[in-house]
Amino acid sequence: MHTYQERLAARRREHERLARTDAGLALARLGVVGLTILVAVLSFRFALLSPWSLVLPVLAFLALAVRPDRVLRAKRAAAAACVFYEHGIARIEDRWIGTGSKGDRFIDEHHPYANDLDLFGAGSLFELLSLARTRVGEDTLASLLKGSDLKGSEAVDLVRLRQQAVAELREYLDFREAMATAGTDMSELDTAALRAWMEQTPPAISRVVQLAAIALAIAIVLTLWWWASDGPLAPLVLVLLIKATFTRVLHKRVARVLEGPPSIEGPLRQLDILSDALTQIEQLQVTSPRLAALRSDLLAGGMLPSHAIRRLQTLADRLEWQRNAFFAPIGATLSWSTHIAAAIERWRRRFGASVPVWLNVVGEYEALNSLAAYAYEHPADPFPAFLENAPGAVFDGTQLGHPLVAAAQMVRNDVQLADRVRLLIVSGSNMSGKSTLLRTVGINAVMAMAGAPVRAGRLTLTPLSIGATLHVQDSLRAGRSRFFTEITRVRQIADLAGRQPQLLFLLDELFQGTNSHDRKVGASAVLQSLVTRGAIGLITTHDLALTAIADELGGRALNVHFQDEFRGNQMVFDYKMRSGPVAHSNALALMRAVGLSGFDGAAEGPVADNPDMADKRQYE
Repeated sequence: MHTYQERLAARRREHERLARTDAGLALARLGVVGLTILVAVLSFRFALLSPWSLVLPVLAFLALAVRPDRVLRAKRAAAAACVFYEHGIARIEDRWIGTGSKGDRFIDEHHPYANDLDLFGAGSLFELLSLARTRVGEDTLASLLKGSDLKGSEAVDLVRLRQQAVAELREYLDFREAMATAGTDMSELDTAALRAWMEQTPPAISRVVQLAAIALAIAIVLTLWWWASDGPLAPLVLVLLIKATFTRVLHKRVARVLEGPPSIEGPLRQLDILSDALTQIEQLQVTSPRLAALRSDLLAGGMLPSHAIRRLQTLADRLEWQRNAFFAPIGATLSWSTHIAAAIERWRRRFGASVPVWLNVVGEYEALNSLAAYAYEHPADPFPAFLENAPGAVFDGTQLGHPLVAAAQMVRNDVQLADRVRLLIVSGSNMSGKSTLLRTVGINAVMAMAGAPVRAGRLTLTPLSIGATLHVQDSLRAGRSRFFTEITRVRQIADLAGRQPQLLFLLDELFQGTNSHDRKVGASAVLQSLVTRGAIGLITTHDLALTAIADELGGRALNVHFQDEFRGNQMVFDYKMRSGPVAHSNALALMRAVGLSGFDGAAEGPVADNPDMADKRQYE
């Protein structure tokens, strides 16, 4: 954090200096304008100066008109750098919620774990991680978190390539700052619109059409000069009529190129983000295999992509000229939009097929760079070790913590799941930490499979697919009860078992929407099936009858629990996982604590419908 604080202070000083320079240039421009007016008056009104005296103030104004753009860009970059380091410090200090992109558009209630593990939305893993400035960068990061491309036996090789890339990018702080300050503003590039525009095929504007436009422009100038020299008006009128007909015939063709659909106006104005990002990637010397392969893909076309994009930027800037009131008559005479449309179409024919490749490279760099920032800001978080030849699924972690929980409140636990013990049955009272344990295991598995460091002392695992039921809900609009939604999700998770990568399941209060007998029978059958097909996982329960499933699975399952105690009128939790099933419930105590009446004589103890717990110690 010390490095971030030093750099933040330096960028703030730079921003203040540039702001003073910008203000000074503004005053200087006003002064030069005043001087120009004074010289003009003295020259033409009073003949005290030669008209050539205007040359110096005009040149000075032109010089002052060029420099402010560079100063303004530098000032914006300094401001963006300040935001970059402020957000970095906020992440390190665990006050990052509300400072980043939430990734709401990636929320998918049908995904087997995204909603359950808080991958997207306010306070999500995506908000903690994402530094992406382009839409494709966000898409790529979301895909990594969703595990979309990890299929089959090659998953571990891909994850290791990502780990190497993240480990290399972790040290490139200057690169991250440059990517964060790419472009002239803080907006994100809509790469989806740019990609769609590249893929359309409007009718081409031929060289013959361009030559005809040039010939008409010359004809207009000549006939206008002839008429101004007391020549006839008819030739000028005739040429103007031909020009109007020519423009009308070409209007739709030119509009298809320049206006779409899809419209390119917005992305064209944001191309500086893409060109700056491409420049940074082109200049970065990398050694890790994945980054080197991406850079090789980027440079395969012969011309540097950043140079090609800047050509398109130049054409976009020239297209804007025709909106200038002074240039509009000239543009109309020269058929300016026709020539620019033809140039843009030539650019698209040459580079259009390469643009998706460039965008994908930028997107993957942004995603890996986001993970690298997390690695840099959390140096104590290690990269997990992946096993290739393990006989079954493995998740073996010590000192596991949840990356979305502030360090000051986080409690760490060890979780070992392997061939011998494939299931942990987690019992405990309300609010004791059962669901948080499942989320902790799940989110660390997500980060491991994405190629990121994990919040743990150590984590060894095999490649894993993930399925969870931590956040299933009913849907009034869809006419689905919570129980129906849950069993649909469980079926979705069960379909992942027996495939590669192997399944890590996280089931919270399984089948709580039905009676105790059906819950136990159903849960036992589902867990038996999952474990038999090679899956590993955790299940939480309030129904202590379900803890007997450990005996039914013949040693492949263990009971663990979280406990609590009342101190005075305060419920206290230590959130530490312990061996064995929980011995008591806190439900009645909580009801009494919040002031519900009718519980004065109620005894607290084992769950009433669980005869297997009748001999357990009563809660005191």
